[in-house]
Amino acid sequence: MATAQDDELAALRAQRLKAMQDQLQEQAKNQLEAQEEAEQAAAQAASIDAVLRMNLAPEARARLTRIGLADPQRAQSIKQALAIKFQSGDLTTPMSDASLKQVLASMSKSRSNASIRRI
Repeated sequence: MATAQDDELAALRAQRLKAMQDQLQEQAKNQLEAQEEAEQAAAQAASIDAVLRMNLAPEARARLTRIGLADPQRAQSIKQALAIKFQSGDLTTPMSDASLKQVLASMSKSRSNASIRRI
C-alpha cells in the first residue's frame, strides 16, 4: 500500500515538474518576443528621428518635442506622418517652424472651426 502511494506521489511530482518546465519555457518565449518587438520599435523610432533630424529646423524639432511632452501618442503619429511625407518628397527640406505649423494645422482633426447654432 505504501508503494502505491509512493508511485502516485512520484507521478504527481513528475507531472508538476513538467508543468513548471513548460511554464518557464512559455515565459522565456514571451520575454524573447517582447524584447524583439521592443528592439524593432526602437529601430523604427531611430530611423524616423534620423529622417526628421535631417529635414527639420531646430525650432521645428523643438516644437515636436514639446508636443511629445504634452501628448506622446499624438507626437509619435505626427512624426511618422512627417517622415513618410519627407521620404516620398511631398515636403520641402529643411522645414522651418512656420512651415511645420501649417502642416500641423492641415493634419489637425480638431473641430475648432465648427459652429454651433442654437434654436
